[in-house]
Amino acid sequence: MQRILEPEVMDTIAEAVEYDAMDFTTVNMAFATQAINLCPPQGTLLDLGTGTARIPILIAQKSAQINIIGIDLSENMLKIGRENINNAGLTERIKLEKVDAKSLPYSDQEFDGIISNSIIHHIPEPLSCLKEIKRVLKPNGTLFLRDLLRPATVELRDYLVKQYAADCNDHQRQLFSDSLQAAFTITEVEQMIQQAGLTGVKVYQSSDRHWTAERAYR
Repeated sequence: MQRILEPEVMDTIAEAVEYDAMDFTTVNMAFATQAINLCPPQGTLLDLGTGTARIPILIAQKSAQINIIGIDLSENMLKIGRENINNAGLTERIKLEKVDAKSLPYSDQEFDGIISNSIIHHIPEPLSCLKEIKRVLKPNGTLFLRDLLRPATVELRDYLVKQYAADCNDHQRQLFSDSLQAAFTITEVEQMIQQAGLTGVKVYQSSDRHWTAERAYR
């Protein structure tokens, strides 16, 4: 199935509210748990495409010595994220910034770990983002990226939407369908990881609709 881009930024308040209301609890908890397993017990993580900061909150609640900077291009996502962080009592450990993941304003080798859940498919050409990840990540740092996997056929895409978004409204189902269509294959991800110069990274299919690229702290 051919890749079709979707908008890079979900930036209206209505989109942000609707996104935050979608139930990603199971997926987010699995991501947060795996991130903690891969990361050092203390240090600073960068979360690319943090959205409304649900994953950083879960990580900070489970790992008391990890601090997180979450970035996103959507001001409305960040606004809701800051409210979520404040409600969780984690404003001292999680900071949100409006930053483009393709051009990071951070120093070389600044972060102990970089994580991202479902940002890659939003980027038209993600190689620039992956090169920035390599630049700001410590040589021994954790890398944990997870995103949707583009189905091989339209029929499989529609099956996944029916399987996992049956309880969502029509707009949410369309968003999920569009995201699947905009996603990458395992082969495409492997090629981009190699071109970015990221080494020691394991790329694999982690569910019927996700790929994962990971490297534990060394």
